[in-house]
Amino acid sequence: QVQLVESGGGLVQAGGSLRLSCVGSGRSFSGSAMGWFRQASGKEREFVAGISYNRFYADSVKGRFTISKDNAENAVYLDMNSLKPEDTAVYYCAAAVAHGNSDYVPARDFEYNYWGQGTQVTVSS
Repeated sequence: QVQLVESGGGLVQAGGSLRLSCVGSGRSFSGSAMGWFRQASGKEREFVAGISYNRFYADSVKGRFTISKDNAENAVYLDMNSLKPEDTAVYYCAAAVAHGNSDYVPARDFEYNYWGQGTQVTVSS
């Protein structure tokens, strides 16, 4: 069974930092593009960051968030700094198997094949 499992969410004050982790099992994701999405209460899910041979970020997190990938660990990470209350959401990691070995970074949810269950990030003001 293929799974992506996120961890690292929690409650943090504005200006603080968190590191989200996502570990895959059931198959290797070394050849896949990986991404992070988030969904705030009452809002649609939105792209946050993605990584293939390149990295691509939503404008709202550029300069504050960093995505990285560890193929040996079959994992993807999201380092979040200077957090704001508007970053509060459930964060999901996802894998796009068709785009890993390219310069293209998928940013639309339908481009991703596998999804984790999500981890809650809450930023207090």
